[in-house]
Amino acid sequence: MPTYNKLVRDRIPTIIQQAGKAPKTRVLDEDRYVEELKLKLLEEANEILKAEEHNEVVEEAADLLEVLHALLEAKGIALKDIELVRQQKREERGGFEDRVFLIEVNE
Repeated sequence: MPTYNKLVRDRIPTIIQQAGKAPKTRVLDEDRYVEELKLKLLEEANEILKAEEHNEVVEEAADLLEVLHALLEAKGIALKDIELVRQQKREERGGFEDRVFLIEVNE
């Protein structure tokens, strides 16, 4: 019997049951939920790093975005507020289109 001990999407237990198996789950309190979302965010980011094919990157990016949405919601942060700060930083510091790689700064 495999042990996972990780946060999963809401419908995963139902999918497991439909496959004729019996999942053991529990509902996390708010603090533990946020901690598990942070771990899930790292898990999904690592999956993107490993992805090589276009469709794999798209799938993993979608998972990462889903976890980020959940984390922001749990923290009471609106996505529009994040987008506003992103745009402000882009105006002040730029984006990454120019592919600039900083080697060093001489003083």
